[in-house]
Amino acid sequence: MGKTTVLRRTAERLSDWKLAGFYTLEIRREGRRQGFRAVTFDDREWVIAHVSFTGSPRVGKYGVDVAAIDDLADHALVESSEIELFIVDEVGKMECLSEVFVHRMRRLLDTGQLLIATVAEHGPGLIAEMKRREDSALWAVTFENRDALPKQAGSWLRSGRRTG
Repeated sequence: MGKTTVLRRTAERLSDWKLAGFYTLEIRREGRRQGFRAVTFDDREWVIAHVSFTGSPRVGKYGVDVAAIDDLADHALVESSEIELFIVDEVGKMECLSEVFVHRMRRLLDTGQLLIATVAEHGPGLIAEMKRREDSALWAVTFENRDALPKQAGSWLRSGRRTG
């Protein structure tokens, strides 16, 4: 649908802000999705899931490297008064397999750090919790609105609004 693109374009609009967090990119081979890698705003990368990863846990056809997600969370989701905005792409089934990721996300939410994230449409635990929070705004990304959302989100964040 373009959720990652919306977040990356929002980050571009806020290039004068001190950002932390990460976005995800597909790993493709011969036109087929093979896995996912996470890239932080200081250009570090982790392969977090891949079809070639054996064993468990698995989400669909992908083996998930929970240790990589733990390391990613320990690097990219550390609260700091210097960070103006955390961007997290995404809070989904794979990421929520990491207790470190879940803990770090809950901590950011509970301390009031400014955060924009893509969240899976369905899921228990942290996914459901984030959607129920009264101090959050939830925007659906659709084909019709995805091109306008980066400007809208950037303006919303710059206005200092914390709830929608």
